[in-house]
Amino acid sequence: MTNIAAPKIPDGEKVDFDDIHRKRQEKDLSELQSLIEAHFIQRKKEEEELITLVNRIEKRRAERAEQQRVRAEREKERQARLAEEKERREQEEQRKKYDDDAKKKKALSNMTAQYSAGQKSDNRKGAKKQTEREKKKKILADRRKALNVDHLNEEKLKEKANELWQWLMGLEAEKFDLGEKLKKQKYDINQLLARVQDHQR
Repeated sequence: MTNIAAPKIPDGEKVDFDDIHRKRQEKDLSELQSLIEAHFIQRKKEEEELITLVNRIEKRRAERAEQQRVRAEREKERQARLAEEKERREQEEQRKKYDDDAKKKKALSNMTAQYSAGQKSDNRKGAKKQTEREKKKKILADRRKALNVDHLNEEKLKEKANELWQWLMGLEAEKFDLGEKLKKQKYDINQLLARVQDHQR
């Protein structure tokens, strides 16, 4: 094995290894302090961001709760309005029904009174009924003469029967129209009487 020679120290000033070691330690310590300071700065920044985020979340939560409270109050007010409107409609319908029933009873009592008065009048005019019937028979006899069909053949009899049938249909139509007109007049009279009574009340 070859002998290794010790390194030759150059001539001149002596190398201060302690100073070199001390300077290296100071440099390492300075770098470590810089790292520690940067770490704490970053941590402080992150903590501030975390606090800001927490505050934002709390603010948003409070706003959400306020919105829900306002929405609940509006819904409660809407339900109260609906209930009040429903109650008002029911009262209005009940009042209208009561008024209609009262009008019907009033109209019925008026019709009953009129019918009773008419019956009394008919009783007083009972003696004149026979005379009225005789007048009607006379008027009908004047309007339509007695048939004389003895001299007519079959064809003429068919024509006469058809003519009488058409005349009867015309009378039925006229009777129906007059009946409807009478009903309408009675209805109008009852309505006018009800209005007069309401106006008088």
